[in-house]
Order: sequence, then structure tokens, then C-alpha cells
Amino acid sequence: MKLFDGGRAPNPRRVRVFLAEKGLTVPLVPVDMGALEHRGEEVAQRNPLRRLPVLELDDGTIITESIAICRYFEELHPEPALFGKGALGKAKVEMWQRRLELNLMVSVAAAFRHIHPAMKEWEVPQIPEWGEANKPKAIEFLRLFDKELAEREFAAGDAYSVADITGMIAIDFMKPARIKVPEECTNVLRWYGALTSRPSAKA
Repeated sequence: MKLFDGGRAPNPRRVRVFLAEKGLTVPLVPVDMGALEHRGEEVAQRNPLRRLPVLELDDGTIITESIAICRYFEELHPEPALFGKGALGKAKVEMWQRRLELNLMVSVAAAFRHIHPAMKEWEVPQIPEWGEANKPKAIEFLRLFDKELAEREFAAGDAYSVADITGMIAIDFMKPARIKVPEECTNVLRWYGALTSRPSAKA
């Protein structure tokens, strides 16, 4: 088994943080995304979308997409449960994982990929207006999320989950996208501070 990893890129990092929370070690194959190595044949023959991460199992089976890879390891190692427990717990984690991914991470990624000069070869065509349009979308969601966090410690309830991983990494990604968490979002800042203090955040 080996994991083709893209360093500080958000999706590869989601898997590494997840594995760290599980206490699992998987051999990594570093891929330099800055040098566009993920577009090379080593990745392309495993994932025609030429994206990371890519998990290759011992028998050659390939799993792509960060959340799919995390789910695979959750099934093999169910504790600690990072996708929730019971029907309601799992549904809440899924709900907030999707909300944080689609309303925060995707908006932040659009802002970064369509505005940052370094992304010109990645995002074709690069549309700066679309990038700028996504900045207020991210802020609007954070204000909504802040109200939710007034009632609980973590994104989906009282337990840390994959939804928290997605949210933390999305906020980390805001820095290169030049978006700031509003100062009035004190619950988001409290939550984010707690997440980044966990050892797994350094994965």
C-alpha cells in the first residue's frame, strides 16, 4: 500500500490529518505539485484526472478522492470514529462535511485558483472575476457557521470528525487565497484554534 501525496495541497493534507487522528502510518510517495509532477504519467496512469491524493493498495487497486480514501480507512479502523456513530451521528457528520466542503473549501479554492498568479497554468481559463466573487461567499458561510458553533464544540456535534478536518484545512487555505476570518466570528476562531492545537494538524 502506498499513498501518492501532494504536500501542503488541501486534499492530500486532509488524508494525512485523518490518518494521524487514526494513528495510522501509510508509506508516502511525494509528488511535487509545484513542479506539476501530478500531471505526469506516474499519477496519470493511476488517476486519469491527474489529481492527488491517490491510494494504491497492495493488489494494485486504486482509490482516489480524499474523502473516499478516508472512508476506506474508517472501515478498516473504525476507532476513533471520524465519520460519526449511529444513524444520526453519521448523518450529521456527512451533512457538515458536505457543507464545509461545498460552501467554504470550494469557494476558497475558487478564489485562490482564479486570482493567484501562480495558478495561471493550473486553472485554464483563469477568471479573476469568479475568484473575487467567491470571497464573500466564503465569508457569508463562516458567519452562518459561527452561529452553529455557539452551541457545540465541533462542526457536527460533541466529537471531532472528518468535517472538522475539512473545515480546518479550508481555513488554512484562506491565507494564500487572501481571505480573513471576520473578527466577530469568535466561535469559528475558538474552534479553529482548538483544531490547530491538535498534533494531527501538523501532518
